[in-house]
Amino acid sequence: MTSQALVTALRLAAPAEDPLTNACGKDPGIACRLTWNVTHSETAAELVRVWLARPVTLALQIILVVVVAIVIRLVTLRLIRKITKHAAEAGNGKNDPAHVLIGERRRQRAQALGSVLGNAASVLIFGIAAVTIAGDLGLNLAPVLASAGVLGLAIGFGAQSLVRDYLSGIFMMLEDQYGVGDVIDAGAATGTVEAVSLRVTRLRDVNGVVWHVRNGTINRIGNESQGWARAVIDFPVSYDQDLPRVRETMKDTATRMWQEPRWHDVIMEEPEVWGVESVTSDAITMRLVARTLPLRQWEVARELRERLKTALDSAAVPGEPTASAISAGAAAKAEAQAHTTAPEAHATAPAEDQSH
Repeated sequence: MTSQALVTALRLAAPAEDPLTNACGKDPGIACRLTWNVTHSETAAELVRVWLARPVTLALQIILVVVVAIVIRLVTLRLIRKITKHAAEAGNGKNDPAHVLIGERRRQRAQALGSVLGNAASVLIFGIAAVTIAGDLGLNLAPVLASAGVLGLAIGFGAQSLVRDYLSGIFMMLEDQYGVGDVIDAGAATGTVEAVSLRVTRLRDVNGVVWHVRNGTINRIGNESQGWARAVIDFPVSYDQDLPRVRETMKDTATRMWQEPRWHDVIMEEPEVWGVESVTSDAITMRLVARTLPLRQWEVARELRERLKTALDSAAVPGEPTASAISAGAAAKAEAQAHTTAPEAHATAPAEDQSH
């Protein structure tokens, strides 16, 4: 009897539960509280809290996250565009052809880097927004993040070459090693670059073969198109010639060509005669060089050879023209070889006819 009386006394002493708390919880929302004040029905208040207040609140949270992500993305892309535009316009005050080409390359490289940075920023921002929304939906993110980490590690080990290709492509663009239209020596292949991506570089060699070279496999790059090029002409003359007169004739011929309107913008500065390059038992080789626009050195070298031959013949300083490399690049060597094979073929044809 005593214990029963004690329990009854405790129940009477305990405060009565609030009906609003029973219907809407300890922290009632505005919608649930308004429904309770209007209807005084626990059932109606609970229905509003479960089926209306929670979905609306969740939808508003998701909308807020999406709006914030979009605003951050717009601000980031605008900042990236400003930076790339400033980088593309830097140093474009000069109007000479060399600086115009450099400015165009800088503009293309800035656009490519801006596109890469913009895509990376978009993926990062919306990825964080997706994780935030998943957390708001009540998903347990710990197993998901752990699984994503393990999966990323496995993919990283399994796709090391792919990651190396993309990283090499990014650094290639950042350092402006080469671009579309450049003539490069990539080790495995040499030719003109036709397309560049973060993973693969496509180039076409002198025979028309298209090469697809993975950026991660390129250990060295020889670019024959950046800045300026040099036409190198080695002209052999016999031992009995007056070398100072030969030097003067070569210098005058190259200078006249440089002063012509057609060639003045192609040849960047006055050509120079470096002098005797080599002495053999057959002839003395004189070297003349001319700095030109990129990829125009072969055209200039062919024209200079022809003019030097004509000028030395007219000056009664006969030479012994032989084929020689016109630049240090592999593409130049291929060009020189192409010019040497044709005369040899014409020279051997009569001998073959006589044998028949």
